[in-house]
Amino acid sequence: MKTKSKLRRMFKVLSMAFLIFIQIYWYKIRKKSDEDWEKLWEKIGKRFRKTLFELEGLLIKIGQILSIRADLLPNPFIQQIQDLTDQVPPSEWKDIQKILETEWGGSLEQHFLHIDKKAVASASIGEVYQAVLKDGQKVAIKVQRPDIQSIVQTDFRTLRIIIWFADFFVPMPKGFINFKVLFNELKQVIERELDFVQEKDSLLHFKKRFNNVDTVKIPDVYPELSTSKVLVMEWVEGIRLTDAEALGQLDVCRKELAQRLIEVFLPQWLEPGTFHADPHSGNVLVSKQGEIILLDFGMTGRISKKDATYFQGLIESVLSKNYAKAVECLTHLGFLLPEADSRTMERLLAELMAFQPAQLKEMDIMALKLEMNDIIQALPIQVPTKFVFLGRSFVTIEGIVRSLASDEELLEIGKPVFIEWLKTQGNNKWSFIWHWLQSQPVFKTLHNLTEFLKVPEKLETLKEVEQRRFFQFTIYENYKKQSFQLTLLGLIGIATGIYTSHSLIFQLSVGISVFSSVGYFIFSMKLKKWMKFMHEKRRL
Repeated sequence: MKTKSKLRRMFKVLSMAFLIFIQIYWYKIRKKSDEDWEKLWEKIGKRFRKTLFELEGLLIKIGQILSIRADLLPNPFIQQIQDLTDQVPPSEWKDIQKILETEWGGSLEQHFLHIDKKAVASASIGEVYQAVLKDGQKVAIKVQRPDIQSIVQTDFRTLRIIIWFADFFVPMPKGFINFKVLFNELKQVIERELDFVQEKDSLLHFKKRFNNVDTVKIPDVYPELSTSKVLVMEWVEGIRLTDAEALGQLDVCRKELAQRLIEVFLPQWLEPGTFHADPHSGNVLVSKQGEIILLDFGMTGRISKKDATYFQGLIESVLSKNYAKAVECLTHLGFLLPEADSRTMERLLAELMAFQPAQLKEMDIMALKLEMNDIIQALPIQVPTKFVFLGRSFVTIEGIVRSLASDEELLEIGKPVFIEWLKTQGNNKWSFIWHWLQSQPVFKTLHNLTEFLKVPEKLETLKEVEQRRFFQFTIYENYKKQSFQLTLLGLIGIATGIYTSHSLIFQLSVGISVFSSVGYFIFSMKLKKWMKFMHEKRRL
């Protein structure tokens, strides 16, 4: 990628970001109305979308990730970017051919009878071409786009500048997205996606995982022809799950397809290990026999054993109507902010789960979704950055499932799949029974009584912690005062040294001033950090 193109790309992204920052500040200073803010965010969304499509590359993926952050970003902005698709014009064939010949160390005729020079799919990272091997087998060749490494490096440098600026100059509200963590997560995922060896390993992992599942089809891979920039796989024909006309000709009904989708993805979301993080309609197909076909394992995520345990507990708690336990699981997973009141969240969950799917017939679904986004933003909840890609996977599959089955059928389909999955988890079924018992009135009474008896002990612990914090706070405060006094003494000494022309006094005073000024700055920073642990009354 030429230097001129890099600079132009960086300039366009940075100018867009800084213009957005300036507009937001200007609206805050002028205290604009909610209606004005909505118009501004819609305008920002349109500009953002236009820039992404113009520059393509990594920026499209960033837009896709932001589009699922309805818990943080305004609805008018989300509406403008929610249907972003990772489709870009294909590269020149001569550039693709050069990459293939370099990776294979020879001409294409050595391995193939024929290669179609027109790409069948083209995304920001790679392009796919159809070919025929010497033995007559049809294959798909996924090739990394020319100059993509350079484009990604440029975009990451630009994002670093924007994040640095936002951290220092843009006041973020409490609980807002941690841009540094998101950047590191995004960088890690994109770097994995740029290495086709890792994608090959992920494909083999999923193929082994679903080896004994008749309703799932994952293409074979040709390791001898695959490199870090080229991936050769079995060619698999499939129907998009959004193609209603073609689905109507299958022997398998739409409801059955929805159930199979849930059976494929539910274990990925609830069990520790790897999950498919990019299951859009082009990567999840259905064969004429009704098999779910999974493609493109470049973007994957991982769930830790600890988080998987809490996710499972959350589902079990909701099904057994133990909302206290559900709130506890949400807290451990990091979905609830510190100021969230557990009792209030329990009541909200209870009201949400009391909602009858039949009521959807009488409602405007889009209006309901927008209202839910508003509720999410108003509540003390957030989607932890580490679950952004899991959320992307869930939201994408949810959209496909909703296109296949009616809202009334969702619970009817989902609940038996979860129960069946639960039966395969050994001791987990006893955990489900235990959660159900905890939700019963008698158990709740006993639990509340036990918690009440523990109150004195908890208060004593809290008191001790508060005393320790106050003691440490006092130490930092005293050091800060002493540093300030030494700085004043040093300044007086400097003035005295200059007045008396005494070099030793002057030099000592300069040393004391510098040393104490550094100390004052350090202890001021420590006090500022420690302040968040202090009780509100002591902050005043």
